[in-house]
Order: sequence, then structure tokens, then C-alpha cells
Amino acid sequence: MAPCVPPYPCCCCPSYEENCPRQPKLTIICLRVKLEIERRESTAIKEGLEYKAKKHQARESHLECHHKLQARIQEAEDMIQEQHLIIEALVEEISSLLQTIRGLQDDNGAPFDDESEDEPEEEGLEDIPVGEGDIVDE
Repeated sequence: MAPCVPPYPCCCCPSYEENCPRQPKLTIICLRVKLEIERRESTAIKEGLEYKAKKHQARESHLECHHKLQARIQEAEDMIQEQHLIIEALVEEISSLLQTIRGLQDDNGAPFDDESEDEPEEEGLEDIPVGEGDIVDE
């Protein structure tokens, strides 16, 4: 029986633990092959563990960002709700003030015109003297 090419055990030795009775040199080759295989397996396991660690770290980082974003969203929603309540209170106050004004004007006999404040007054335009060369619309 001829010896097999590494990474296999020698033909006469089914396992690496046995010493090869045929050639001591073959036993050394078998042990070197076993060592190389274990190094490769160790490297593969190490790389697998590093990959899992990186994946876990990425997941943790993602969850942390997600929680921070959720907190910011909740904060914004709370602020919007607070502003909405303030706006409702202001609308109720304005409505109450308008009713009070209407009541006072009704008591005094004056008509209520809530749009009169929005329009600019045009009184007194006729009093401005027109000079020579000015264009006058009549």
C-alpha cells in the first residue's frame, strides 16, 4: 500500500492518533497534515465568530439608532399634541372674547363688524392737495 497524499491519513493508519508502523516519516507527515487541518478549522471558526460578532454589533447599533429615532418621534408627537391643545385653548378664548364683544356692542346698540379691523381706512385722501403735473383720477 502506498501512502496517500495529504491532507488524508496514511493508508495503513485510519486515524491520526496511531503511529504509522511502516515509516516514521509518514507519521510526521500525518501529524503535520493534522496540524494544518486544525489550523484551518480554527481559522474558519475564528472568522465565523468574528462575523457573528460583527453581525451582532451591527444589530445592536441598528437597535440603538432605532430606539433613538423612536424617542425623537415620540418627542415630536408629544410637542405636536401640546401645540394642538394650546391652539384649541386659544380658539376657545378668541371665541369667548368675540362673544363678549358682541354682547357689549349689543348692550350699547352698536352693530358688530368683526371685519372692519382688517380693512384699511381711506378717510382723508380728499384733503391732500394736488400739485402741478400730478395725475388725478376723476
